[in-house]
Amino acid sequence: MKVYKFGGASVKDANSVKNMAAIVQACNQPLVVVVSAMGKTTNAMEKLVTAYFDRKELVKSEAFHEIKNYHQTIVEELFEENGYYKHVLEKWFDKLWNRLEQAPSLNFDFEYDQIVPYGELISTSIISAYLDYKGMQNKWTDIRQFLLTNDVYRDAGVEWELTTSFMKKFFSFTDTNLYITQGFIGGTVNNISTTLGREGSDYTAAIIGHVMEAENVAIWKDVPGVLNADPRWYHKTKKIDELSYWEAIELAFYGAQVIHPKTLKPLQNKQIPLLVKSFVDPASSGTCIREIDGKLKLPPVYILKEEQLFITVSPRDFSFIMEESLSEIFSLFSHFRVKINLMQSSALNFSVCVNHHRNLQNIINELSEKYVVRYNDDVELLTIRHYNDAAIEEMTNEKEIIDSQISRKTARFVVRKSEWVFQN
Repeated sequence: MKVYKFGGASVKDANSVKNMAAIVQACNQPLVVVVSAMGKTTNAMEKLVTAYFDRKELVKSEAFHEIKNYHQTIVEELFEENGYYKHVLEKWFDKLWNRLEQAPSLNFDFEYDQIVPYGELISTSIISAYLDYKGMQNKWTDIRQFLLTNDVYRDAGVEWELTTSFMKKFFSFTDTNLYITQGFIGGTVNNISTTLGREGSDYTAAIIGHVMEAENVAIWKDVPGVLNADPRWYHKTKKIDELSYWEAIELAFYGAQVIHPKTLKPLQNKQIPLLVKSFVDPASSGTCIREIDGKLKLPPVYILKEEQLFITVSPRDFSFIMEESLSEIFSLFSHFRVKINLMQSSALNFSVCVNHHRNLQNIINELSEKYVVRYNDDVELLTIRHYNDAAIEEMTNEKEIIDSQISRKTARFVVRKSEWVFQN
């Protein structure tokens, strides 16, 4: 059997869903299809849950109806018969609205995991119905029933023994050769919804591939494979035909968007190839990530993380930054669940680069009680993997560099935000 994963861009409108259906139909063997929320629905759901949690009723209502209207438009364009599936869609949104009418708890992460998963549940139910409508027999499954996790909301850990037992029963392939299920979400043993972290649908596909010992796992994207940069900001990209698990994990760690950081390990453990394929050109070869002996010659790979905050912490009395201070600082970031993307330490300073996060001000306030805290807002973190002098010159030319870190294979720069312009 195989596992296919389709992200939001691959099902963003009716034509995209039809294209996805054609790709699925071309697979002539048992298949599990993992699907994300449609288009930018997760962003819209995050806006919705924030308004709900902050009790901003008008914003909540507007966000809800925007999401509902978006999905209704897709359904109307997919199903020619007037009203086909519309009543099912109404039930999903009635259920979501009833949840939004309840008073929120004091735990934002918990509320996030109870509301945002509706994006995946609605998306997959529409797609499953459309495949049925087109004569492609399939079984819609609620992955929260068999991908079991702990209760660390928004970054849940997989309960592997339980998940393996339940998943093998659910994906039996006795009454169908095609399952449609959700990425990104799971559930606890108490039937409470959880999420696996932003962009976690890739990870879901890898979990299924690992448990079911798939022939391969394919992630379908709007690019021809793994590129050496994001084409949205760097127009001279090159496709990388193959990568080792090791190199792919390194790229994911530094923030490459094409693969979720957790995705590779479950597949590497069982030597299951990961294919990154184009839903725009399904016949093209894409990129294969697998076990590779020996070194691959790779071009410089550029990874840009935008909307960063660069924070520098210094002792008030000019004492050294010691292990005790670092432990205290790390503990604070861990407590507020803010991921550190880069860290730099000297005798008197400790600096980090982090994503913008709703808890950052709390961290800065607590650090300021004991330390001098300085920060640069709205900077960018540029990573060049397999760098050379020409690559560094091209990327940093006329850029204001706030900090840098260079190792044997990787060069990293915190730069002031500005337009990225390159010579042809």
